[in-house]
Amino acid sequence: MVSHTNLLAPVDIPSSMVTELQKWNNGKGIDLGSWINCSGSFSLAVGYTTIFWPEFVAFDGYILRGGFCENTLRSFESADGYDRKAVERVMNHLHIADIQHYGCEDISKDKLQILGSSLQEIYSVKLKAQFPHAPCVVEFYQPEVDDDLWGYQISFWQETHDPTLR
Repeated sequence: MVSHTNLLAPVDIPSSMVTELQKWNNGKGIDLGSWINCSGSFSLAVGYTTIFWPEFVAFDGYILRGGFCENTLRSFESADGYDRKAVERVMNHLHIADIQHYGCEDISKDKLQILGSSLQEIYSVKLKAQFPHAPCVVEFYQPEVDDDLWGYQISFWQETHDPTLR
């Protein structure tokens, strides 16, 4: 990765994006902030808030992503060997590759690593602010197999379940 700073914040540019960014500005290149200004849309920015600042809710002693399916939760609870932490972890997991459409051409390990690390930090801060009395573990799982791009996942669960959460 190439380190680059724009006006907004220091950002590591994934190696897989360097060539694309260098094509801009008559070959002089462009930083990520300027690239977003040229390529992004407000509609996408609004959509990304659901991933980068998601709704978290308390429900039956769990902390879950907003919009969860109660029937799915109850089916996990009814499984043999039911464990609240495991249920919370699986209910809250997100495959980083699922942020974009299946078959998205520019998926790469370096982009998934940056997105996953950023989401881990964002979720940690938001969960701590929203649920200060229910500390959560936020995990960014990175698969051991390099070409397993669908294996990159973020999830979270409470360190100790608080039954008073409603």
